[in-house]
Amino acid sequence: MSIPDELLVDVAATVESGRSNQMSLTVVAGGVVITGRLAPEALWRQRVSEVLTDSARLGEFSGVFSHAPEETKTVEPPTHLHFHLARILQGTVGMPETGGMYRVAIADVSAWTIGDFSYSDS
Repeated sequence: MSIPDELLVDVAATVESGRSNQMSLTVVAGGVVITGRLAPEALWRQRVSEVLTDSARLGEFSGVFSHAPEETKTVEPPTHLHFHLARILQGTVGMPETGGMYRVAIADVSAWTIGDFSYSDS
């Protein structure tokens, strides 16, 4: 989308303001279908930082995610969706099986729907 969908921006802003991680969403971005739950950016960053901290090879990157962007007096609308427990759908398979952490630019979303799609491992 060259101009982000205002309704999708409002959904993202509601997730950010409510500090909720229960909104399920499915988006198409760059031809890829991603389905899962949205999280506020601060919670998403915290979880990514925790995962990286536990990694022997990637621990040094955890600090990049542990600091939330500085807040300004003017609240800007969200520019990204922060998915957790999310999967990229490919045919009948969802990857990764345990759910991943994805950051998607709202401007890159070409289609979306409330709710997550199920998939089959068989």
